[in-house]
Amino acid sequence: MNHPYDLLAAVADGGDPGPFVLLRREGIDHVDLFTGPVHVADRLADLPLPEGGPGPRTLALVPYRQIAERGFECVDDGVPLEYLTVTGHVELPLADLLAALPTGPVVTGDAAFDIDDEEYARVVERVLAEEIGRGEGANFVIHRTLHATVQGAPLGAALAALGRLLRDERGAYWTFLVHTGTRILVGASPERHVSVDDGLVMMNPISGTFRHTGTAAERDGLLRFLRDPKEVEELYMVLDEELKMMAGVAEHGGQVVGPYLKEMAHLAHTEYLLAGRGTKDVREVLRETMFAPTVTGSPMQNACRVIARHERTGRRYYSGVLALLGRDAEGRQTLDAPILIRTAEISPAGQLRVPVGATLVRHSTAAGEVAETHAKAAGVLAALGLGPQAAAVGPYPPVRLADDPEIRAVLAARNAPLARFWLDQRVPGATVLPGATGRRALVVDGEDTFTGMLAHQLRALGLAVDVRPWHTPGQDEGYDLVVVGPGPGDPGAVDEPKMAALRGLLTRRLDAGRPTLAVCLGHQLLSGLLGLTLHRRTAPYQGLQREVSLFGVPRRVGFYSTFTARAATDRIGSPYGPVELARDPQDGSVHALRGPAFAGVQFHPESVLSRDGLAVLAELLGQLLARPAVTAHGDPVSG
Repeated sequence: MNHPYDLLAAVADGGDPGPFVLLRREGIDHVDLFTGPVHVADRLADLPLPEGGPGPRTLALVPYRQIAERGFECVDDGVPLEYLTVTGHVELPLADLLAALPTGPVVTGDAAFDIDDEEYARVVERVLAEEIGRGEGANFVIHRTLHATVQGAPLGAALAALGRLLRDERGAYWTFLVHTGTRILVGASPERHVSVDDGLVMMNPISGTFRHTGTAAERDGLLRFLRDPKEVEELYMVLDEELKMMAGVAEHGGQVVGPYLKEMAHLAHTEYLLAGRGTKDVREVLRETMFAPTVTGSPMQNACRVIARHERTGRRYYSGVLALLGRDAEGRQTLDAPILIRTAEISPAGQLRVPVGATLVRHSTAAGEVAETHAKAAGVLAALGLGPQAAAVGPYPPVRLADDPEIRAVLAARNAPLARFWLDQRVPGATVLPGATGRRALVVDGEDTFTGMLAHQLRALGLAVDVRPWHTPGQDEGYDLVVVGPGPGDPGAVDEPKMAALRGLLTRRLDAGRPTLAVCLGHQLLSGLLGLTLHRRTAPYQGLQREVSLFGVPRRVGFYSTFTARAATDRIGSPYGPVELARDPQDGSVHALRGPAFAGVQFHPESVLSRDGLAVLAELLGQLLARPAVTAHGDPVSG
């Protein structure tokens, strides 16, 4: 095309202008137009990012099935990893583009969800009972899809929908239209998944959905929403899960900023911002962060199994990302990747899909989660003529409820019970334990990447740390400390390979008298080996913060568990020596234990919910490391 607006003219005449992307990013008064050929890649590592001057190089459409690159389960629908190689880039003034976009109505027909409200409610109830209730994880996102048929030219309808979103939506991170020739994606995503700029990695977990009422009672309703324990805990849980991801892509993990209120035309959400320095290739950053817990669940690997068990169709691009890869003026790699939510996919034949999901947690109700799927779909459905336009809220630009002092105070109060380790700027060396420097720790991952956060805390205490999956062969004798970490599942399962492997590791460590710390699942398995009885809780402790007494000291910590050990006394004998227990005074649940060369905690000291987690770790390590260090060969270090 000789002029950017020739593209729109070609569409108006019924032609195909070739692949292009129209993209407006949050806070910017222009729209980027990218053009170029479209290709298909097998892996994220195959996305091209050539050298050259500053600017975008590649825009990728990453489908959910790409999660298989991490070895995670999915319903494989065969949807390709497509990417546009940017050969043309023009910045269009927003007002000019709006004047040029079609303004006629978008006409659709035969609209219906693939899973009706009653069936979706039944799925919600099954996941709550069979997955969260049985220790498979803390939260899971199950999706449903609205199908319809676009009347008239699909690309013209998509451009008209883009115009509505640009005019009517607010607070979107990206508002976009992607036309590859084989599909059209149009939407307004509120959520950055991950970005990299100037070596700074950022993630932006968003959770909680408040639907605007357009009435005078809006403020009061929002305050009730912000104080709702379900909504508060739901955001904490996704914050923890994205901190796990940041632990893998940023050298010192992520620092938490927020929370904030994100206001959109139909909805408001709560969000945090995570930031940390990293040096990894941006394609590796993308791979290690597939995909956001706000659209999958936690722990991530098991969330994918749960999704595959309960969703009867593939997700296509829903919960995947758009990813704009490029370079800055110094030649460094850049990345900007929003989550593909609040997005419609339209085929060349006019088949329309709008997928949407709800986050299921222990407080969820089937009716509430059904309503949430309708609320989340509202914005893009309105743009497609399938729902009402947003109600006017005050003058334009609308009054920002986020500026209300009481609302800001309620949001700020959410941080009071959280771990300062993740909220404050960390001073290198400030938390190093005497005698920890030069010591080595191995953290064994039971399929919950909380272990990445745990590794950062152990390093902050002065240890050199390796993390190893439970199924990866390797020796543990050369470490001063082995941490048998958390993971999903039933610790009483006798023949389950993971449980058998972790029991075997714990038994070897106990028999040899080597320092061992067990966390959550590891603690449950250790408790069983010490002769304690395990029970499944009636009400799961998933994402629950409690103040408990740990060996006489009150500590505020975060639990993610369905099972617990119980005991009737504070001390027991065992084949490995006497064991001291920290128990719940009401039901005897064992929150922590310690013996001659071992300790276990049922909670997660590394969680953002564990305000006192670092102090607890420091106390336990002081006991466990009070012996000569070992070399890589397991021999005492002399001198």
